[in-house]
Amino acid sequence: MYNAAKTVADCFKYRSRVGLDVAIEALKDYRRSSAFDADALWRYAQVCRVSTVIRPYLEVVA
Repeated sequence: MYNAAKTVADCFKYRSRVGLDVAIEALKDYRRSSAFDADALWRYAQVCRVSTVIRPYLEVVA
């Protein structure tokens, strides 16, 4: 585990392997945590090339 934001981005990157429901639940858990940092999550989403996938879920959860 690198950090929580990277882990959430990785869940969305590998959503076909782990399941979309797992990725969404990871995003919800990360949002509820005290370590939530939207900028870090967005940066890792861009690095992992899932920013277009994660954007709608992030808008609903955040």
